[in-house]
Amino acid sequence: MKTKIILGAAFVALAATAPAVLQAQQLPAPVIAVVNTDQIFGTCTQCVAAQTQIQAQATALQQRVQALQTQIQTEGNAIEPLVQNQTPEQIRANAALATRIQAFQTMQQNAEREITQSRERVQRNLNFVRQQIGERIRPAIATVQQQRGATIVLDTSQVLSSSPALDVTPAVLAIVNQNSAPFNVNAPAPTPAPAAAGRPATPAPATPNRPRPQGR
Repeated sequence: MKTKIILGAAFVALAATAPAVLQAQQLPAPVIAVVNTDQIFGTCTQCVAAQTQIQAQATALQQRVQALQTQIQTEGNAIEPLVQNQTPEQIRANAALATRIQAFQTMQQNAEREITQSRERVQRNLNFVRQQIGERIRPAIATVQQQRGATIVLDTSQVLSSSPALDVTPAVLAIVNQNSAPFNVNAPAPTPAPAAAGRPATPAPATPNRPRPQGR
């Protein structure tokens, strides 16, 4: 009988405290702010300076591509009449012509390799700048969030519609612009891939082929 009385008292005490426990678990009403990170990426002082340098790299690359294409086309046009109506055996028998064709093919391969590597480098530099900008924006957002008492900060790209009163982009941009340190526009070199096991196979000597007509 005594045990039943103790258990009953325990249930009564638990029932009395249950509303208080549930009330303590209630979450506060959210205070939402929105920020346009794309606008900050495109307008912050150091962002603009870095992107201008990246654009200069892209322009220089395009000029280099045009120069290589002109060089290859000029040489291809010069060789083409020399190999017309000639068989591969006749071309191989002409040592000077075969050597010139081989040099032309090497020129093409080197140009393709250079262009590919340069494009990858410019893209890597752009991604590196974006990474640095993001690292500068995040703490600025955290500061504004604390100042405004926001519990949630959303990017405008995640929001279909919002009141202008929720937009804290100018405040975040102002903090980002306080840092006048320029961004590094030259990304670190990529880590080379580990070499394959065993000795690489020795490529077979290339057989001179007719040059591909350029620009036709």
